[in-house]
Amino acid sequence: MSTATTIADARAMSHRSLLRAWREPDAFFMALFLPVVLIVLFVYVFGGAMDTGVAYENYVVPGLIVLCAGYGAGSTAISLAHDLDAGVIDRFRSMPISAGSVIVGHVVASVARNVVATTLVIAVGLLVGWRPTGGPLAWLAAVGLILLFIVAVSWLCAALGLLVKTPEAATSVAIIPLFLPYLSTAFVPAETLPAVLRGFAEHQPYTPVIETLRGLWMGTPLDSHPWWAIGWCLVTLAVAAVAGARLFARRVG
Repeated sequence: MSTATTIADARAMSHRSLLRAWREPDAFFMALFLPVVLIVLFVYVFGGAMDTGVAYENYVVPGLIVLCAGYGAGSTAISLAHDLDAGVIDRFRSMPISAGSVIVGHVVASVARNVVATTLVIAVGLLVGWRPTGGPLAWLAAVGLILLFIVAVSWLCAALGLLVKTPEAATSVAIIPLFLPYLSTAFVPAETLPAVLRGFAEHQPYTPVIETLRGLWMGTPLDSHPWWAIGWCLVTLAVAAVAGARLFARRVG
């Protein structure tokens, strides 16, 4: 199968997944509604009790952006598991299309949904008082890192969706990308955490991504966070893509 045909198949599968997301308004609007609820909750309900050394909205918004991106990527596992459970993938196997295009379609749809949700988080953050100080180059770097992170986590969730057997199980594993930011520096500095959690919070994959965004937007020290952030994203993307391809071949074989 030629490269042009593979690209055309991936485009068709991406269009299908986007249409499916649009025709499931409950899941689509929940992905948009959740960021608004979280920002209001953490800024106006919890913000007065948080001592981070800066205005809490300036501290927490980068973390909420990463959290919501992880939540949106989790839907990739669920939608892929639904296709497998409903027999849709078996129908695709009878057609002359590239097998990998099915996974690519789900990932592209996830990235598109996440871009919309991330834009909404940024807009709401500005409305509640978030005031980034980074210049155009800092914003460009931040957007690039967010896109890389979304792609990596979407591929990871696609692999998780292929690993489990049912859509119900996929719903459970989709919680993992949503839960990890709570054990990072998204909401409080690592030094305020108990010693048992501090080491994990400082070295888990989400923290360098959050700290890099915080440094680019708010001028906090970047240190080695950008290299760790890019490294974690690239390793996750490579491992998830290879694992996803093998799991897909096993599931449909």
